[in-house]
Amino acid sequence: MRIDAAGLLDTAEFIASPNCDERPVGTEISLLVIHNISLPPDEFGGNGVIELFTNQIDPLAHPYYQSLQGLKVSAHFFIRRDGVLIQFVPCNQRAWHAGVSNWQGRERCNDFSVGIELEGSDTTPFTDAQYEVLIGLTQCLCERYPIQNIAGHSDIAPGRKTDPGPWFDWQRYTGSLDDNFDKR
Repeated sequence: MRIDAAGLLDTAEFIASPNCDERPVGTEISLLVIHNISLPPDEFGGNGVIELFTNQIDPLAHPYYQSLQGLKVSAHFFIRRDGVLIQFVPCNQRAWHAGVSNWQGRERCNDFSVGIELEGSDTTPFTDAQYEVLIGLTQCLCERYPIQNIAGHSDIAPGRKTDPGPWFDWQRYTGSLDDNFDKR
């Protein structure tokens, strides 16, 4: 795995999301934010997430999608249940994944973070393939950017978000990483 000067990962399929913009000038990437997502909720393998992140979701395709109408969100990366890795936003740009957020007194986490979505939910364990890809991706990102912290969406938006959820194995994930930054 290698990230080029534009912030694109050479091993990921790139599907451009319009839901991004420039990071504030001089802002370094210092935080990884781990999420979970499935569309429809608790259903895996479809194109709902891709359609959401590219503003192509059909509100009539599923009753839940009506609540997403007009929502403009994205993430840098999406790891499917089988380990397939998709990138939606170059790392050098700001993806719209965190919403109203705060990490260690810094607001607007989108400004200084990379968002990684795992195909999953708060009710289902994640797969071995997802952990394997997430660990490799994290190591690659940490080699390329001055990342100091890793947090869950629930850590940066407590009370508003619950992901990556109770089935995410933080010990398995962080135990496989080098100790060059603070983990959660």
